[in-house]
Amino acid sequence: MTETDRKEVEETRQEAAPADERVRQVGLGARLAGKPAIGAVLAVIIVWVLFAVVAFDNNFVSMATTAAILNRAAPLGILAVAVALLMIGGEFDLSVGSVLGFSGMAIMVLVSPSAAGGLALPLGLALLIALGLAVLAGFLNGVLVQTTKLPSFIITLGGLFVFRGLAIAIPRTMTNRTQLGGFDDIPGSGAVTDVFGASIGLGGANFDISILWWVAFAVSAALVLGRTRFGNWIFGVGGDQDASRNVGVPVSGLKVALFIFTAFAAFSVALIQVSGTGTADSLRGTLIELQAIIAAVVGGVLLTGGYGSVVGAALGALVFSMVQQGIIVTGIDGDWFQVFVGGILVLAVIFNNAIRKRAQRR
Repeated sequence: MTETDRKEVEETRQEAAPADERVRQVGLGARLAGKPAIGAVLAVIIVWVLFAVVAFDNNFVSMATTAAILNRAAPLGILAVAVALLMIGGEFDLSVGSVLGFSGMAIMVLVSPSAAGGLALPLGLALLIALGLAVLAGFLNGVLVQTTKLPSFIITLGGLFVFRGLAIAIPRTMTNRTQLGGFDDIPGSGAVTDVFGASIGLGGANFDISILWWVAFAVSAALVLGRTRFGNWIFGVGGDQDASRNVGVPVSGLKVALFIFTAFAAFSVALIQVSGTGTADSLRGTLIELQAIIAAVVGGVLLTGGYGSVVGAALGALVFSMVQQGIIVTGIDGDWFQVFVGGILVLAVIFNNAIRKRAQRR
């Protein structure tokens, strides 16, 4: 038998061999259904189609409305991405909204002229100090959670009140105000505004540059979560931190880093808002931490940790924005938005649990 004949016989045997019954063939639909972000994708499609039909005569499908939706979603989307990473790692941060307000007021107090009660520091130095304060807030949250072994819900709930109180008390003591403006008058503010607070005209509508930062945060976090050892650690720690620690994962350091990242995201949003509006407000960011958590849940993140998607969290923020803008366009009473928030949280948890159980069975 020649070598060619042997190859033909071997190929015939392989074709005739029965398929391994232990290997289950999973279709494309089943694979997509197991993705944590699928719920957010469906929610985006359903909500958009709903308002596109109901509010078509009110120009919901237009460049102006699209710009308003994306501009409103970007700040929440940045926070939702960071909060989603932390939740996948098994922790919560309820202080992120207060850190946002604190960071914005810190920037304005540091750069405001002395005649107005500020410190009149150079803009670059002021931004570095404000960033350092925000990072310190995240570091303290993480260290307290790890050293006290108390639930992060309790520690960061305390942080919510502490940083909100500081955002109100310090500016009021120094400037007798809780709202500060005049950022545009600070030397060097133009360059900062061009990077963080500018708008881009497109199709007769203005799109905030914060949309690009939102995309950058989501893409970077998705790459870290899905393509790096650090991302594997986040999933592992959220699923079982004891088992992760036993195989050498630096659990404490990892969680502190995640808390620092949520604080950094809060500072980034504060800088975007200060440079975009030229003002800071002690109450800015109130309750946005809850919206970020809900956006993460809508995006497929389990409240118990160890499972989720940052891209889904970013899309969850888009769902929020579409509903808010859709309510405005259709003229519905804004109070109904709170009903939506509560309802979508319950539905998202039920849906995500079902998806998770189905994925585990496969």
